[in-house]
Amino acid sequence: MDLEDAGSKARFLIRDRDSRFTQVFDAVPADAGPEVVLSGIRMPWMNSIMERWIQTCRRDPLDHTLSWNQCRLLDALRTFESLHNRHRPHRALSQAAPLRSLPKPITEPGQTTRLKLRRRDRLGGTLHEYHHAA
Repeated sequence: MDLEDAGSKARFLIRDRDSRFTQVFDAVPADAGPEVVLSGIRMPWMNSIMERWIQTCRRDPLDHTLSWNQCRLLDALRTFESLHNRHRPHRALSQAAPLRSLPKPITEPGQTTRLKLRRRDRLGGTLHEYHHAA
């Protein structure tokens, strides 16, 4: 999903000071609107959230699938994004997903013996979603 599709626009592009990023690289986003902001010198934690997201994206879906073209790659990334934001529990959110609230806690001990789970495979079985069966 593009930011323009969601009705929002990026204001800044934060990047590090790697020599691979030339002035030509900075000119491309400048034409689209966002301002290029350089991270601080010798400050690896400044861009840590995005670094972690890229690492998770590579490790979970992309290292286990073969993308024949850009369409397949974008489909895999959209599927992972949906799973990551709507289903996968996050420790920082007390095991909730960013776009889903916490389920009701199980207070009755007998309820745990009757739990039935269904698994839904995503990306050809690379990723899995688990749901309570009704």
